[in-house]
Order: sequence, then structure tokens, then C-alpha cells
Amino acid sequence: MKRLIKTNINGKVMELAVNPGQTLADLLRYELGLTGTKKGCEMGECGSCTVLMDGRPVNSCLVLAVRVDGRSITTIEGVEADSGLHPIQKAFVEHGAIQCGFCSPGMILSAKSLLEGNPSPDQVEIRTAISGNLCRCTGYQKIVEAIASVAHKGVKNE
Repeated sequence: MKRLIKTNINGKVMELAVNPGQTLADLLRYELGLTGTKKGCEMGECGSCTVLMDGRPVNSCLVLAVRVDGRSITTIEGVEADSGLHPIQKAFVEHGAIQCGFCSPGMILSAKSLLEGNPSPDQVEIRTAISGNLCRCTGYQKIVEAIASVAHKGVKNE
């Protein structure tokens, strides 16, 4: 039996009927078409499904869709600024921090959350913030450099 929830996804208030056992990742990808949220391990280990719930990173594969009732969700599709790419997205491109791109949405959202709470993180704080996101291509250094390049500049949507 489906349950009606009301949630804010990427700035849009939505009323949705969800199955009690449905994950947020499945809701986002298969019902709302927000495929920037990737599904990797489906065990909360890889971070590819990371989204922001009330501004904090969560593994959407571990969150039941019914739990987002009354909450605000931001996916990678909701990060882009009115003027184009968000500063973090630009930095990832400019620093070569995107290779295959599978981890990029989760990394970018984790970085966004970090920088909104701490606009001047050091490398240890950056590495800690992205530690829940696995990357098989970059070796992390370029990702850390990209995030560090945005520090001090502000990361709110322009």
C-alpha cells in the first residue's frame, strides 16, 4: 500500500505516492528521472548515490523514500546555478577531477555540503568530507585540489 509524502526536491515541492520499501535512490532515478543519482553498491559503501537531505550528505540507497516526508532533497541536477555550472562543478572540470564521472555527483554534493558549513577547509577536512565517496579513476588528489580551489570563494548558487 503506497504512502503519500510531501517533499522538496531540487526546490520543487512534490506530493508523491511511494511504496514503504522503496529507496530514495529508486524514487529519484526511476520515478522522477533524476539519473544523476547513481546506484553502485546499494549498501552505503561507495557514495555514488549521495544526495543532500536538508543540506547534509546521505546515501540515498539506504534511505527509504517515506523518510523524506517533509524534508528537502538536493540531487546533482539541483546544483547547477542560474548562470550555468555551480562553482564546484566548474572546479571539477578545470582541475581534471572528472574522469569516468560515476563518482562525481556524490563527490560534488559532499563538497557542497562541506563548503557551505566550512568555507575554509584544510586538506584533511576535505578528505574527511569526501571519505564516503569512492573513486576508481582519479586517485582523489585532483578532486581535493578542485574542492580547495573553491574554498574562500563561496559556494552558494549564483
